[in-house]
Amino acid sequence: MSTTMTIRLEPELKDRLDQLSEATHRSKSFLAAEAIREFIELNEWQIGEIKSALKEADAEDYTSDQEVKSVFGKWGVNET
Repeated sequence: MSTTMTIRLEPELKDRLDQLSEATHRSKSFLAAEAIREFIELNEWQIGEIKSALKEADAEDYTSDQEVKSVFGKWGVNET
């Protein structure tokens, strides 16, 4: 099931969407829905990671100096 939503696009962006639709033989609606889905999934992931990191920081669950030095050493980075 889907629902209808109206959005406003700058003329240049609409032209680009039209061209992509023609090139891929996909509807503009399909391409717009895919773009929105990917945008939402990326942002949900980022927000989840930020919330997780804040919980770790609030719990003072930090990486030790030794762990950081070990990772830097694996990458051949000297600490300054």
